[in-house]
Amino acid sequence: MAADIAAKNSILSADAATRRIRRMAFEVAEQHVDAESLVLLGIEGNGTIVATQLAQELATILPVPVTTGTVRINKKAPLDARLDPAIPLEGRVVLLVDDVSNTGKTLLYALRPLLEFQPRAIRTLVLVERAHKLFAVQPDFVGLSVSTTLQEHITVETDGQTITGAFLH
Repeated sequence: MAADIAAKNSILSADAATRRIRRMAFEVAEQHVDAESLVLLGIEGNGTIVATQLAQELATILPVPVTTGTVRINKKAPLDARLDPAIPLEGRVVLLVDDVSNTGKTLLYALRPLLEFQPRAIRTLVLVERAHKLFAVQPDFVGLSVSTTLQEHITVETDGQTITGAFLH
């Protein structure tokens, strides 16, 4: 157990994660002040938790409806990504949300099915971005950007619907 604890370094506390999400909410609000509504789609798992917290912050800032949903993606068969629930996206501003962008692959596959619905705009947001990308996806909104080695990984840990921290392994 001690070796496991020593192997992970905290890069973001629970309080810092909350502050970063709040800051990103203000950034989103500033850039989409003219939007009639926003759709936040969290990538299944921690992305949905980040999207829910972001929606709560946006509700205090923007006077427009904010709808949340989940993009369900099987990482072994990523071409089968789907929305849950089915939310009308045509002509709407969509924000695709994830906890960590490691290689960019998950964001890329999650973007693919959204294009079929012809949204007005698709933006991406991640709580933590790892600087080494294998796929050409650059998040529009980033809570924390971390330069790592190719061998290191970043994880966001949660307790229920609460982010407890981000760690470098």
